[in-house]
Amino acid sequence: QVQLAESGGGLVQAGGSLSLSCAASGGAFRWYTLGWFRQAPGKEREYVASIRWGGGGAAYTDSVKGRFTASRDNVKSMMYLQMNSLRPEDTAVYYCAATMQDTGSTWEADYPYWGQGTQVTVSS
Repeated sequence: QVQLAESGGGLVQAGGSLSLSCAASGGAFRWYTLGWFRQAPGKEREYVASIRWGGGGAAYTDSVKGRFTASRDNVKSMMYLQMNSLRPEDTAVYYCAATMQDTGSTWEADYPYWGQGTQVTVSS
């Protein structure tokens, strides 16, 4: 029902910053829990951050806490991921995802809607 598209990926040196955007269309954006996931080559997709539609602040996986900030703008139907103090291990394709569940799930199977992904590469 909702379509998602990520942008903002690119190359950055370790310690630098990038800001990712996720544009949504075709659905009632404010009623979706939004998530960021990432997948490095040869590895499983992993949870990064999420913002529930039912309220509360953003949640993060331990490896990005204090460095990444997720936010959403329901008027613009946009979600953002500000990434600071980037490390080479942050290199991955980053995906925007959405679900109408409000459980705070970190499991990718709970998110039925996905963007195409945007590449983030952090050099040493």
